[in-house]
Amino acid sequence: MNPYNKDIKTKAYSSNSYSTLPTRTTRFFRKCVIWQFLRFLVLNLKIMRIIVGGHS
Repeated sequence: MNPYNKDIKTKAYSSNSYSTLPTRTTRFFRKCVIWQFLRFLVLNLKIMRIIVGGHS
């Protein structure tokens, strides 16, 4: 679909107007506390590597 084509008319509140729904896997990872904790640790390790590298 060409966004610059003025000939195509879209309906308001049609199914094309809404975003896509997350998959079952995406919803699982969003709710999984263990996965969130692991990602938290990985992010903290990345931040600490940057901080320690800047102080040497």
